[in-house]
Amino acid sequence: MLALWSLMVLIPLAWTLLSSFKTTSEIFASPFSLPKHWSFANYVSAWNTAGIGNYFLNTVIVVGCALVIVMVLGAMCAYVLARYAFPGSRAVYYLMLAGLTFPIFLAIVPLFFILKNIGLLNTLPGLIIVYVAFALPFTVFFLFAFFKALPSEIAEAAQIDGAGEWRTFFQVMLPMAKPGMASVAIFNFLGLWNQYLIPVAINTDPDEKVLSQGIAAFAGQQGYAVDFGSLFAAAVIVVVPVLVAYILFQRQLQGSVSAGTMK
Repeated sequence: MLALWSLMVLIPLAWTLLSSFKTTSEIFASPFSLPKHWSFANYVSAWNTAGIGNYFLNTVIVVGCALVIVMVLGAMCAYVLARYAFPGSRAVYYLMLAGLTFPIFLAIVPLFFILKNIGLLNTLPGLIIVYVAFALPFTVFFLFAFFKALPSEIAEAAQIDGAGEWRTFFQVMLPMAKPGMASVAIFNFLGLWNQYLIPVAINTDPDEKVLSQGIAAFAGQQGYAVDFGSLFAAAVIVVVPVLVAYILFQRQLQGSVSAGTMK
C-alpha cells in the first residue's frame, strides 16, 4: 500500500518535471515521452516573461516574515498558557481554539476594510499581518501540548541556577520542544505558501502579487493559447521550495521531547 501510494504521488510530480522541459506541441503529441531537447527555456520564460521571479520574491518575503513572527509569538503564547496559571488563561486558550473554527471567507470583507483604513491594503506588510493572524491559533494549539508535557523540574533547575523567565524559555524549554516547532513550522509553511483566497481578496496590486496569484494569472491571461511548457516550469518553481523545506526539517522530526529531556 505504501509503494502504491508513493507511485500515486511521484508519478504526477515526475510528469510535471518532464513536461516543464517540453514545448506545448511535444506535450500534446507525446505527453509521457522524454523531451527531445533538454532546455531551460521554459524556466527562463516563466521567470522573466510571466513575472514568476517577482512573484517568487514577494512570496519568500511574505511567507518568511510571517513564519518567523508566528513561530515566535505562537511559541511564547503556548508556553505561557501551558506553564502558568493566571486568571483568564483558559478563556484565552479557548478563544485561540475558536480562531481555528472561523472560516477564512467570512473574514474577507472585514479584513478588506480594516486594511484599507490603516493603509495596508494591497501591500506586503498587510498580507504578512493577515497571515500571522490566521496561522497563530493553530500554532498555539499545536505547541500547547508540547510545552504542557515538558517536566517542570527542568524549568525549576534552570531557575535555581539563576536563569530568568526569558532565558529559561529561550535556552532551556524552547530547544526541548524542537520536534513540535519543526512540525508546526512545516504545516504553517505549506499553508502560507499555497494560500490563494486571502491574497486574491486583499492583494490585487500586480507588483505585490504572490506565486499562487501569479500562476493563476499566467494561466488565464493567455486564453486558449496557453504555453503549457512554461506553465509546468512555473509549477515546478512553486513546488521545489516546499520539498526543500521538508528535507531540511525532516531530521528535526525524528527527535522527540522525551529524548531531549534525557540529555
